[in-house]
Amino acid sequence: MNPLMDVARLTELLTEGQRTVLLDVRWALGDPHGRDHYRAGHLPGAVFVDLATELAAHAEPRRGRHPLPAPADFQAAARRWGINDGDVVVAYDDTGNMAAARAWWMLRNAGFPEAYLLDGGLGAWRAAGLAVETGPVQPVPGNVALGDGAMPVADADAAATWADSGLLLDARAGERYRGEVEPVDPRAGHIPGAVSAPTSENVDGTGTFLPADVLRSRFEALGVREGTPVAVYCGSGVTAAHQVAALATAGFTAALYPGSFSEWSNQPDLPVATGPEPGSTAREPAGNGAAGKGSVAL
Repeated sequence: MNPLMDVARLTELLTEGQRTVLLDVRWALGDPHGRDHYRAGHLPGAVFVDLATELAAHAEPRRGRHPLPAPADFQAAARRWGINDGDVVVAYDDTGNMAAARAWWMLRNAGFPEAYLLDGGLGAWRAAGLAVETGPVQPVPGNVALGDGAMPVADADAAATWADSGLLLDARAGERYRGEVEPVDPRAGHIPGAVSAPTSENVDGTGTFLPADVLRSRFEALGVREGTPVAVYCGSGVTAAHQVAALATAGFTAALYPGSFSEWSNQPDLPVATGPEPGSTAREPAGNGAAGKGSVAL
């Protein structure tokens, strides 16, 4: 399951006339101006995707900040983007594909096989000297038929015991894993047994994924092995999809916990560990509120 497409291959497809739908998923926590950034410059023909309204349902404390939308709602959004059965779809953003990975994962989970991330995103396109265009794109509606359940997932019950027989990776920044800061969720720390594996370490300084062998070495150092069940969570299930893509690039399959820590930390009966180790025993009491400001992996 190769999740990546480079700029050279994308330009080949476009030159050959292959029906290719480009999705611009410009979104970051604390920046509500993704659509404005898109209008200021995007890949020619790219359609803007609103992560908060099209790649997520309304936030609910017991489902997290970005719960997955109903399959019918996602299919309706994909048709608005102009996707037909048999198309190639390439998603990108300008933040190392941290947001675009959500669209990639959801399409693959819906059984759409030809969904990819543009490796390096908008920056790689510009670095290649290729033109961008401004303003909105209004595609002709598509007819794609999407399903559900094609990718492995985990829920809170599974996450609670995952580390007993597998490996649970926390894709957030290390300071959030350790419980030193928590800018958005009600409790600070991590799911007991989880191993810290910040998503930011999947890419280089340009936002391009590290080579497959480098990623494989990274994940093996964290304990990933063939045959070991792996699951990933982050703050709200967005950047955890990036971790799933990085693992796939390295040759590993991983389940996504869509609710992630925003769901987990809103349930006071579930324990939260703090400190640098998976087996940390300190627990943050429910309702302690945000513990400070820091970098965010959603």
